[in-house]
Order: sequence, then C-alpha cells, then structure tokens
Amino acid sequence: MNNYGLKREYSAKRLTVMFCAAALLVGCEKDSAPQEDVLRPVRYHLVEDNSAGRDRSFSGTSKSTKESRLSFKIGGTATSVPAQIGQNLKKGDLIAQLDAANYLLQVEQAQAALVEAQAGERNAVSNYERAKGLYANDNASLNELDAARANSDSARAQVRAASKALEIARLNASYTRLYAGDDCSIASIEVEVNENVSAGQQIAVVSCGSEFEVTLDVPESVISSIDQYTPVSISFGSISGVQFSGEVSEISTSGTSAAFPVVVKVHESHPALRSGLAANVTFQFDAPSIDNTYVLPVSSVVKDPGGTFVFIARPDGDPGQAVVERRPIALGELTQFGVEVLEGLSPGDRVVTAGITVIRDGQRVLIP
Repeated sequence: MNNYGLKREYSAKRLTVMFCAAALLVGCEKDSAPQEDVLRPVRYHLVEDNSAGRDRSFSGTSKSTKESRLSFKIGGTATSVPAQIGQNLKKGDLIAQLDAANYLLQVEQAQAALVEAQAGERNAVSNYERAKGLYANDNASLNELDAARANSDSARAQVRAASKALEIARLNASYTRLYAGDDCSIASIEVEVNENVSAGQQIAVVSCGSEFEVTLDVPESVISSIDQYTPVSISFGSISGVQFSGEVSEISTSGTSAAFPVVVKVHESHPALRSGLAANVTFQFDAPSIDNTYVLPVSSVVKDPGGTFVFIARPDGDPGQAVVERRPIALGELTQFGVEVLEGLSPGDRVVTAGITVIRDGQRVLIP
C-alpha cells in the first residue's frame, strides 16, 4: 500500500473515533440534564349558576296576521296580471284575470236553454189548463188530465234547472277575475301572462293589516314550559337596533321531529315589518322548569368508546395552575349557542374549551 492509501485509512479511522466520542458526550449530557414537565396552557368556560333563570332563543319567520293565499275557482289562461310584488291594493282592485271567452259562451248557451225551457213550460201549462176544461166537460179522461199535469210539473222543473245552470255559468264567468278582498299589499305573485292555471292553484299571497306574528319551532324539551300569553322578546336581522315585545298566541298540540310549531304575536308596529323576515324569539325560563341544564361550546365535548365527557380544570392551590379531571356528562339538544348538558356539571366548574386534544386525565395545566 502506498503512502496515499495509508493516509486515507488513517483519516477514516480518525473520523470514526471523533463521531463516537461526540455521541458519547451528547449521551452523557442528556443523561445528566434534569427532566422538567412542560405545563400546557388551556382555556376554560366557567359554569355559572342559572337559578335566576335562563334565556333561550329560537329562529322564526314573520308573517302578517291577515295573510291570504289567493287562487282562481276555475281554470284557464291568464290574460292579465296587473298586480306587482310590494304593491298596495285597495279593496276590489284587480289582481289577475283569465280568458273569459269560453265562460261567456257557456252563459249564452245557458240563457238559450232557459228560454227554451220557459217556452216548453208555457206550452205544458196551456195544455194542462185545456185538459182540465175538457175533463170538466167529460171530454177528456182522467189519464189525459194526469199526463197533462205531469208535463206541466216537468216543464217547471226544467225551467228551475235551466235558471240554476245560467246562474252557475254567470258565476264562472265572474270567477275569471281575481280581486283584492280588502286593503292589502302583494307579498308574492306566482303566475305570468299566458300561463295556464288550474282551479285552486296559488296565484298570489297578500298581507292585509299592520299586525304581524312570528312562526317558529320549539323543541320538546321546553314546550311544557310555554303556554299561551307567555311573554317574549323579538328581534329582526333586517331591523337593527330595535327590540320588539310579544307573546305566545298559538301552541300546536302535536309536533314533528321533536319540535312543536308555535306562533308569537308581535305587539309593536314598524314600517319595516313585512312577511318573510328572519326573526329571533327569546324566552326566559325559570331554572326549575329547565332542570338546571347548561349550555357548552360544542368544541369542549369529547366522545370516545368510553362515553361522552368533558375535561374539568380543577385548581389545586398553585396560582395559575390546575389539574385536569375527566368528567362524564349527559347531553341534551344542540342549540344555536352550543350543546345542552343535562347531567354532570355544577356551578363553578371550569370546563376546558381549548387544548383538549393534548391533555389527559390527571395532567397539570396552566389556566389564565
């Protein structure tokens, strides 16, 4: 081996020794360094005493107390729709009109049928009068008299039927025009000119009067705490800075999907109030009626195969520190403010809301 090869071998051995020495030194330093627990900071939600009652809010939609859905009693083709959305109408104003040609022809046919029936009645009555005279002079039999009387009665019945048919034809012709039954405003129009509509098809929605109400769904957990005339406060997203008062006017006796329809009457009037506005209705319940339930942020609730629980930060004497305690809970309903907790919490509990993914039961943490 030449001198160059000997130098390379020597350098490689020297580097190996240096790496081993460095590794031993680092290992010694790690073994000699003291191990310190790192306290993780968490945020918490303080459970407060709700013995004074608690507010619950539910979403609803406003509508006029005199809201009507108008339709034609007959079918046909719309030839005119003069009413427009938002228009204020007076009683008797035209909203929409159908093609009346066929119905006017039916009126003429009914009139002709009535004239014919009246002529037949006159003839039958005349024959009956003649038969009575002949029978009195023994020139006609009793059977002939009875037949003449029956024809006269039948002719009268035909006149009455023709009169009713003419009345119906005239009513149908009048039904081709849809009028406002009272002073109102147009909330919606659902037909266009030249559109074919059927009898009973919704044509327009009108709001009459200045009184409004809000319809909403209330969950079954609180429906028993509500009765007629229960006071509420109401706010509308499109009417900022204004708080309305109201009271429950209607409560449904049956519900669907664990919710019951409720109607709330709005006490005050406002020029911006109209049908279809999103509303927020707030009830204030007494604590006994809601069984001391609490509402927590959804992010604070943990579910695993062991059940549903939260972490409670329990102070143990050191300022700014606490010990984490895993607490099983029973959930209620999901609300717009969070999830209800029916069991497992008490006033004063500090429920961890941030940092729950990196903590465990019995761990010491930092609290603000």
